[in-house]
Amino acid sequence: MGVGEELGTLLAVVPLFATFLLVMVPLGLLAAKPADLDGAATRAVVFSGATRNSLVVLPLALALPAPLALAALVVVTQTFVELLGMVLLVRFLPLATRRERAPAV
Repeated sequence: MGVGEELGTLLAVVPLFATFLLVMVPLGLLAAKPADLDGAATRAVVFSGATRNSLVVLPLALALPAPLALAALVVVTQTFVELLGMVLLVRFLPLATRRERAPAV
């Protein structure tokens, strides 16, 4: 089984992974607010929630029997979606987490 043969199935899961990433950004921002975290710590909370470290489960997916071989391709697809999301977050998340600090007295 190759990626070309399963492209339709793999593209069907991309919106699910992208939606998770998009939902976790505001949830991470909300989670950081009660702790009054600075911008860098807020970004760390958002990144921690938005990434799932899918490559950690890749060895398990590769060990599955042949009828479930698509699982490994789904894990790699999830990794690509996360990677693209992280590139976008690195660029745009600082704009959402910029806070004006009161001058020290």
